[in-house]
Amino acid sequence: NQLVTNVDSIINVDVDQFYGIEYDEFAVRIAEVAMWLIDHQMNMKVSHAFGQYFVRLPLRKAAKILHTNALRIDWKTIVAPNDLNFILGNPPFVGKQQQNLEQKADMERVMAGIQGAGVLDYVTAWYIKAAQFTEKTEIRTAFVSTNSIAQGEQVGILWGELFGKYKLKIQFAHRTFAWSNEAKGNAAVHCVIIGFGTQSIENKRIFDYENVKSEPIERKVKNINSYLAEGNDLTVLKRTKPLCNVPAISRGNMANDDGNFIFFNESEKDDFLKTEPNAAPLIKSYMGSEDFINNKARYCLWLKDVKPTDIKNLKNVLDRVERVKKYRLSSSRLTTQKLAAFPTLFAEIRQPNTDFLIIPSVSSEKRNYIPIGYISKNVIINTDVSFIPNASLYYFGVLTAMMHMTWVKYVCGRMKSDFRYSNTIVYNNYPFPQNASEAQKQKVTDCAHKVLEIRKLYPESSLADLYDALTMPPDLVKAHQALDKAVDQCYRPQAFLNELSRIEYLFGLYEQLNAPMFQVEKKKRK
Repeated sequence: NQLVTNVDSIINVDVDQFYGIEYDEFAVRIAEVAMWLIDHQMNMKVSHAFGQYFVRLPLRKAAKILHTNALRIDWKTIVAPNDLNFILGNPPFVGKQQQNLEQKADMERVMAGIQGAGVLDYVTAWYIKAAQFTEKTEIRTAFVSTNSIAQGEQVGILWGELFGKYKLKIQFAHRTFAWSNEAKGNAAVHCVIIGFGTQSIENKRIFDYENVKSEPIERKVKNINSYLAEGNDLTVLKRTKPLCNVPAISRGNMANDDGNFIFFNESEKDDFLKTEPNAAPLIKSYMGSEDFINNKARYCLWLKDVKPTDIKNLKNVLDRVERVKKYRLSSSRLTTQKLAAFPTLFAEIRQPNTDFLIIPSVSSEKRNYIPIGYISKNVIINTDVSFIPNASLYYFGVLTAMMHMTWVKYVCGRMKSDFRYSNTIVYNNYPFPQNASEAQKQKVTDCAHKVLEIRKLYPESSLADLYDALTMPPDLVKAHQALDKAVDQCYRPQAFLNELSRIEYLFGLYEQLNAPMFQVEKKKRK
């Protein structure tokens, strides 16, 4: 080994090789000082390793950190791509609904020409900027991001662009974990870390977390898809109709009434009926996700097909109708203003005329299964739930089984880490069993019936109680396990060993079912 006589000759990294962009001026100054501090720490390590005191004093160099908006500057004016090796960042976590006017303008500027970009979170703009900057280079990029960019409808739009136009590959990924700092009032954010570049490296790595607060477990994979799972570079886009030949699904009714049609609890309804007892036939049970799961009672005025004279004779009902009209007229949306012409009706009515299967739009990620079930046609449902009219027990069984739950976990959007079930993303894209025999379907039907029968044994317990991972009754657990096995066998005879084997199979089946569609699209392009 060659003896190092001058440590300075082997130190190839200095602070002036680092570049940065920061929106807050105070943070710029902190970053500059922080770079000197970390440089000093590294110098002390070198001094200890080689037995030579090494220090850079006086400070003659500094990191080049600009105080500006990273989305409004051409990064190539700061440093040439060929002079860079890595890009690291922690962009702002701002959802599509929380963006201010300046941030919306930033998004429009960066996302120009990208169809459907209006649903994207603010952080996604950094991915597009990085893709543009690193095109035709070997630069490797990694961003800490909200986990929403790897879930739900954002995936198809963002990663469709990154995979298709910029030919990027995900090189490593930390799946969802909780991240917070010690700042006062700082809330924990559910994050992912995604490393990407134009090179398809061999040793791609996924870091899994048993729960959002646990330590990561590393596994090496051949390829990482846009859902941060092992698999081909696919994206699941919104569909208006199911991919498979299955019953159509729909959302519930939208009131758009400023709460005037709704009675939020039993006592509010009873108080109303004390002053307007003849309105009793016009009041129906009203239900959303929380009501269904937690067995809460709410009610609503349902005036569809009610005669005008009946409404006019009920002063308190008429007052509520009048308030609905005023509320809609005061809206800044033209569509809502037009609805003022129909003040007795919900804004959007999709109430089924038969009993139906209900799927909550939001459910806790702490449950192993999303609680779904059958509801009477006389219960008015809102847009917090989806429904399937005349759904057979077979479909109930498939949708409440672990195979479908695995699809939900990977594909659905999230509210923090809770599941946000989407008709257009989750249900309409779900690869239902393709070659199940009648005997296999009957087995699923029998197991599904057993699940519903066991639920009836606990009339005092809500679905929230029954499906909490800690309090789920053993007989219900066993019934679901039997149902899981029956549904699994509709897909293939071999057992699925874990969640990973399930999602890999489902993504593969999804690609097969989509193949004819892709071929048609290619012919059209020609």
